[in-house]
Amino acid sequence: MAVTFSAFSSSLFPTMVVGSLPRPQWIRDVIQIRKSGGISHSDAEAILDDAIPSAIRMQERAGLDYISDGEWRRESYVKVFAESVSGFEDDLIEGSPGNTSSLKYPAIVSPIKLKRPIAVDEAAFLIKNTMRKTIVAIPSPYTIARRMWSPVHSVGAYPTRLEFMEACIPIVRSEIRRLKVLGVNAIQLDDPWLALLVDPKYREREGITDIDQEIQMSIRSVNEVADSVEGIPISVHLCHAHFNRRHGTSGPYDIIMGGLGEMKVERFAMEFATPDAGGIEVLKEFPDNKVLGLGVIDHTDRNIETPEDVVGRVEAAMEFVPKERLTLNPDCGFSPSSANPMDLDEAYLKLMAMCEGAQLLRDRHG
Repeated sequence: MAVTFSAFSSSLFPTMVVGSLPRPQWIRDVIQIRKSGGISHSDAEAILDDAIPSAIRMQERAGLDYISDGEWRRESYVKVFAESVSGFEDDLIEGSPGNTSSLKYPAIVSPIKLKRPIAVDEAAFLIKNTMRKTIVAIPSPYTIARRMWSPVHSVGAYPTRLEFMEACIPIVRSEIRRLKVLGVNAIQLDDPWLALLVDPKYREREGITDIDQEIQMSIRSVNEVADSVEGIPISVHLCHAHFNRRHGTSGPYDIIMGGLGEMKVERFAMEFATPDAGGIEVLKEFPDNKVLGLGVIDHTDRNIETPEDVVGRVEAAMEFVPKERLTLNPDCGFSPSSANPMDLDEAYLKLMAMCEGAQLLRDRHG
């Protein structure tokens, strides 16, 4: 039986975030001071406990059905793994896909071991501070391995990227199980590095010659993480990785679309509002047993969408995917890295337009 929106909501076109919100400068400062050792982890957490309710209220006011904590505690969507797991050394890996930023990333240099929860503590705080449904994102093992394994720095700990990915799987799976027990309503696995494969320039830069092998690594990563986790819907988020309103790659999802049907998850949250995603015609190949989290807000565009813009994007997608299998979200998190210079008020207005557009769609198609 095909999964429908009802796995997420009792009404059509439920609205969600894709993890992160822009962080005010002072939040970004706290994260950097914590990283440099100028403040303890516990002292930083106390400060962030005071700040994060404002990110929660903002999403509630925008009208979202599912909310996050804005990921304000995290330096980045993927570095959160390195912050919670031993074995990493900071700032050894240069750059980002497409060289859109000069951010540096940790590299794995010794065998990994969980130090503290990746997302459970932040999820507990979120649940305590909202009555809305909650969605919590953690990076997929495939993306962790592609981002933070280096042939220069990592082979002493894990000779291959695959071996490192395999070591990450039980840690991520255990975290998801704990999040389910805690009462989180939905899980999102961030796997943008699967989507990056669609760009031949990225594949050339990374020396990737066997695309199918990479796709199968991602499928295995997701399926082994989701193994025997029941009673909570799991999404996979795919995007072209952005920094400062620029994507690191571009291109349609055609070469990875077939693999999505093999993943044992309920939903895929995918960029489609940005032209860099290559258009919605590829949705004719979208698996007919999955929910599509349709990207209807372009976070790279300073122009604020209208509710009618959202309606138009959704109705275009409905030519390929029925309304019963659609949820709405921005293309990506607004600020996957704390250093990403995005505007919080802009994000609020965009999210509000998305939620107003969802109500127009319910009135028209409900």
